[in-house]
Amino acid sequence: MTRPFADRHIGPDADALAHILGAIEVAGLAELAGRVVPAGILDPAGEDGLDVLPPAASEHEVLAELAALAHSNTVATSMIGLGYYDTLTPPVLVRSLLENPAWYTAYTPYQPEISQGRLEALLNFQTMVCDLTGMAVANASMLDEATAAAEAMTLLRRANRGNASHRLLIDTDLFPQTRTVLYTRAEPLGIEIVEADLSAGELPAGEFFGVLSQTPGASGRVADRTAMIAAAHERGALVAVGADLLAMTLIVPPGEQGADVCYGTTQRFGVPLGFGGPHAGYLAVHAKHARQLPGRLVGVSVDADGNTAYRLALQTREQHIRREKATSNICTAQVLLAVVAAMYASYHGADGLRAIARRVHGHAQWLAAGLGGAVVHESFFDTVLARVPGGAEAVVAKAKGRGINLRLVDADHVAIACDEATTDVHVVAVLDCFGAEIPVGPEGAVAHGHPGDPGSHRRPHVENRTSPFLTHPAFTRYHTETAMLRYLRRLSDKDIALDRSMIPLGSCTMKLNAAAEMEPITWPGFARLHPYAPVEDVPGLLRVIADLEGWLAAITGYDRVSLQPNAGSQGEYAGLLAIRRYHLDRGAAHRDTCLIPSSAHGTNAASAAMAGLRVEVVRCRDNGDVDLDDLRAKIADHADRLACIMITYPSTHGVYEHEIAELCALVHDAGGQVYVDGANLNALVGLARPGRFGGDVSHLNLHKTFCIPHGGGGPGVGPVAVREHLARYLPGDPLQAGSHAVSAAEYGSASILPITWAYIRMMGADGLRRATLTAIASANYLARRLDPYFPVLYTGENGMVAHECILDLRELTKRTGVTVDDVAKRLADYGFHAPTMSFPVAGTLMVEPTESEDLAELDAFADAMIAIKAEIDQVAAGVWPAGDNPLRGAPHTAQCLVGEWDHPYSRELAVYPQGVHHPRAKVWPPVRRIDGAYGDRNLVCSCPPIEAYAD
Repeated sequence: MTRPFADRHIGPDADALAHILGAIEVAGLAELAGRVVPAGILDPAGEDGLDVLPPAASEHEVLAELAALAHSNTVATSMIGLGYYDTLTPPVLVRSLLENPAWYTAYTPYQPEISQGRLEALLNFQTMVCDLTGMAVANASMLDEATAAAEAMTLLRRANRGNASHRLLIDTDLFPQTRTVLYTRAEPLGIEIVEADLSAGELPAGEFFGVLSQTPGASGRVADRTAMIAAAHERGALVAVGADLLAMTLIVPPGEQGADVCYGTTQRFGVPLGFGGPHAGYLAVHAKHARQLPGRLVGVSVDADGNTAYRLALQTREQHIRREKATSNICTAQVLLAVVAAMYASYHGADGLRAIARRVHGHAQWLAAGLGGAVVHESFFDTVLARVPGGAEAVVAKAKGRGINLRLVDADHVAIACDEATTDVHVVAVLDCFGAEIPVGPEGAVAHGHPGDPGSHRRPHVENRTSPFLTHPAFTRYHTETAMLRYLRRLSDKDIALDRSMIPLGSCTMKLNAAAEMEPITWPGFARLHPYAPVEDVPGLLRVIADLEGWLAAITGYDRVSLQPNAGSQGEYAGLLAIRRYHLDRGAAHRDTCLIPSSAHGTNAASAAMAGLRVEVVRCRDNGDVDLDDLRAKIADHADRLACIMITYPSTHGVYEHEIAELCALVHDAGGQVYVDGANLNALVGLARPGRFGGDVSHLNLHKTFCIPHGGGGPGVGPVAVREHLARYLPGDPLQAGSHAVSAAEYGSASILPITWAYIRMMGADGLRRATLTAIASANYLARRLDPYFPVLYTGENGMVAHECILDLRELTKRTGVTVDDVAKRLADYGFHAPTMSFPVAGTLMVEPTESEDLAELDAFADAMIAIKAEIDQVAAGVWPAGDNPLRGAPHTAQCLVGEWDHPYSRELAVYPQGVHHPRAKVWPPVRRIDGAYGDRNLVCSCPPIEAYAD
């Protein structure tokens, strides 16, 4: 008989679990639930909300079900456009990157010494974006194009503080989904949006802090933006331009036309359509605005031996420090997809990309030649807008019958977008649907990929780029499959991901991402669907979405769920917007105060500020719980203005607070709403439901609790769940004005939702509950083993922790000078990724083992930490000086063993630490400890020049 999937997902078997439970002095999982979860919120047996879930199925059964759902979708030829284009992902990237756990199970590169592969790939991404846009600095990806535009809007405002205007001018030719997200973001911030046709370069009357446009426009039109940008600058406004990166291989980029900011998406660089995501957006600026960039920025620095090394620079996780004054609430990015896009550019190189662009443009020109006088715009790149008075619906319907989806603009206009997957057959079929004659001659030759004489068919503003791009060796060396295969392997070998080791990160839940869950994401039935495809094309994926909405609502105790937010930060934001709009509709606009405990994740305060709320901090007690006396005082001080409280449960300190129900009641009695951050939901599934113990809204992290992998720092999915009274305020269809959409696609990163669907379907109710309790048991096991060496800072009333524990190193640091950074770097020599450092308490390590790690791995980690404590004792005893010991010298590379060795500890001890007896494959960090201050003082955020590379 096949073992249940839950037995494969959950690490400890029955004997190991018995050992763990014995060590924490608990008789069984049921007793553990009663010991750790407050009785007032613990769901009674049989009332855990999971009864609506289908029974657990095997991996092969679930793959068969998903295959049937994928098959029910229609993979039509998509010529809809609007920022989403079919693309041909090179198979070497599919197999060696998208489907490779060395890449998709990696964590955000906050430990740069064991993340050099990801960081180099992201530096390539930044270089690619800078080269193609003509800008100086790009960040390491955004969540999608619409949110990148929204971040560009707020960046313009921050960077132009000398301009007192609160008005933003946007082009009427923006993608409609971008416009909708801009309006969503602008309203709570008091930004007034004015729309105008900017194609002629003229601006309407009035003052503006910024101007935002895109090229090509939604209509396909390509316009030179130089005059418009100059006019804006003369009026004291800064300018952001959305730029299609494939088009920029042929068109003078906005950076060369004077734009201050560029934004957009890299989707068409090998990233599947995926019904809307995930895709890597981008944001780029000139050097003077580099420190205004939100999100992550990879920079070049040096390690302890003077070697070039990469790290996250400047504002990384800056919302933790600046909280409500942060430039953005973004805490994740789209790293895996950014790496795909960067490697797509490396594989094709400048000449290959230019050839693809010319083929795309050639097909569009062939269409235009056949449509003749029906073509609206003289200048275009890939999208042709055709005027068909009264006949648009008939043309679209006829194309649909031929298996091609066109875009119905209105009753009189049809837009046809060409892309990398467009063929001559598609062009001929579309022209036939219009009743047009098929042209032959030079235009026909272009469609076959032979440009011929460019002067005979050149469109205005197209094929006019003369500046070079992608000249760095990263984009010239890997054009064969052999070279690319080895490059990807060489990079992944520099990193520690879940395929090599436990990643014990508190608050981040790095658990198994099973192969059966991951397999469907590259199937064409899910991957090649346009987000605006006709609804009849996507019944299978809509079934996955509907199932997930229902299952997640039941698991959390809420009434409605939206899967649109494509990151946890966006789920937070959507939830707070729902609360704000609820108060506005009830005539309570004065309710604008958000209470947040001092221990909260920094994105909470940043999200509240973005939602137009004032943040008031509530103190925590010495045991980590929210101080209810201070909460009562804050409620009294802000009673008339109280909008909500944001809490994390279990708390950010890894403890089930026993007063949670009372806390919720206090806020409700004062007229406020309760937002429960779902970051720690891995300690609640099957045990307690926030929608039943007092929450009005929560966001969930599918990339934590529900097995979507972290991908080196993204993708993520952050659904928002609400009680019925807030359901009408959930984000809607981004193609509908006023829908309060928070991302560009209605269902966000839809193509990775089958991962979570498969996880829940294979686990079933019993498996989910057992996973939660095993995670809690494992965390308490590590807490018991490590407490004598590194005191556990917070525990609940019964001396137990939740699914994570905080190890306090502050006294050790005071006595010895050994810091959490030293311990984190030394763990790499032992083959482990470090726990979360200095969050939520500076000078501590937060450990979360998850349910997926078996007893041997738990013990190996505990043994490593205990051995490190013995090394710290040697420093305390004066055997090694505080400035030169195995911890301060960590991590140690193979290269550092060669040549002189003047340290008071041996080479052998440096790289093969003592005290760990579990056999583990040796991890050789590629660089020594990286100098962060040097990197910030000497900010380099794209590939070093070729000369430096040669050196």
